[in-house]
Amino acid sequence: MSEFSFKILATDKKARKGEISTPRGIIRTPAFMPVGTAATVKAMYPEQVHSLGADIILGNTYHLMLRPGAERIERLGGLHDFMDWQYPILTDSGGFQVMSLANLRKMSEKGVVFKSHIDGATYELTPERSIEIQKMLDSDIIMQLDECIALPATHEQVEKAMQLSLRWAERSKAAFSNSKGRALFGIVQGGDDANLRELSAKGLKSIGFYGYAVGGLAVGEPQEVMFRVLDEIVPELPDDAPHYLMGVGKPDDILGGIERGIDMFDCVHPTRAGRHGRVYTRFGSINIKNARHKDDIRPLDEQSPNENCRRFSRAYLHHLVKSQEILGAMILSQINLAYYQELTKGAREAIANGTFADFVLKTREDWQKGDLSRSDLPQV
Repeated sequence: MSEFSFKILATDKKARKGEISTPRGIIRTPAFMPVGTAATVKAMYPEQVHSLGADIILGNTYHLMLRPGAERIERLGGLHDFMDWQYPILTDSGGFQVMSLANLRKMSEKGVVFKSHIDGATYELTPERSIEIQKMLDSDIIMQLDECIALPATHEQVEKAMQLSLRWAERSKAAFSNSKGRALFGIVQGGDDANLRELSAKGLKSIGFYGYAVGGLAVGEPQEVMFRVLDEIVPELPDDAPHYLMGVGKPDDILGGIERGIDMFDCVHPTRAGRHGRVYTRFGSINIKNARHKDDIRPLDEQSPNENCRRFSRAYLHHLVKSQEILGAMILSQINLAYYQELTKGAREAIANGTFADFVLKTREDWQKGDLSRSDLPQV
């Protein structure tokens, strides 16, 4: 299999349009990666996800190692065949999920011992084991194991986690070795401390990775803190490598990340929001459960390129969600993922045209205007 490559096709200030070439296809950046936690993007067929414009999805090491198990997936041909997704897959290391198991885990220099949230069985996850699992899954982009802590946290806690993550980065790199057809990303930690983030970035660069992720954000801090950290740390990352902001986010977070030089994003938010009745269109966020939609015969957006946005009435979508019908989760998840792909596609085009600032301004103005005027709501 051929090796990975990354090239920048256009820039507009700090925003970058690029391409990641992988053995399983091209990833157009800026890219939003739908999250397929347990070998499925919830409520979506794989071909739907790809048809919306997604070049890559994310799989979750923690959840897959617990069920159905990495060894089983390997025996069954790897994650791509298992879920019938023949395009690139990035797997996270499991570090973020382990963070949420504070009462079920024990950290050490070696790794983390934790109890499964499913059946209470005990597992050990080390940098070496995380890389081994991700290889078993046959993922294309592999993440180092890191310690991710929630913010706010003390300086001592943040520094300790950052230094441990750097030591684990070295071990992850050694375990990864020269895996053909795969790429390894390092993860910058350091909380909201600029000095610690810089030390982390310098340490990772000295080890050497194909790509560099910014971790430990979107874990409780305000958006302005996240943007400040990106302003400080992205210039410290190699220009010729992909920049990945982990676990982010909402549409405005993504625009802000692109403005600051981020190339890749992932988040469960669009599908999770869809399952709970929140939908994203060019009008911003709409709560379809709101009673004002129950008699509204109009579609969400009759000018949307997405057929489902034009096809179904607000009244029908309101009914599906209130009735907890599975179809409601399917339709709204599809609409949300489509909008996220439209957003990143629009960003790529604007960067290429040198009009990214205008694109951001227009997009945010449309969100501020909000949903369609109610003055012409049909009476039924």
